[in-house]
Amino acid sequence: MSNTPHELAEEFPEHVEKMHRLKAENAHFAKLFDEYHEVNRAIHRAETDVEPTDDAHMEEMRKSRMALKDEIYALLKA
Repeated sequence: MSNTPHELAEEFPEHVEKMHRLKAENAHFAKLFDEYHEVNRAIHRAETDVEPTDDAHMEEMRKSRMALKDEIYALLKA
């Protein structure tokens, strides 16, 4: 199995412990975290042609991932 790029632990290595804590303590954060990983893995499957998609859908998924990442980062910095 190949490594999926853009995992949150790689994106925010200085916040790994806080992410674990927030996942357990904050239902909203846990939902965002799960949604991010779902979208990120879908993008990875599309990029590696496991589940090909069209350019418009790929762009939509990337925008969604970016918005989720921004919201997660805001919660990590709060």
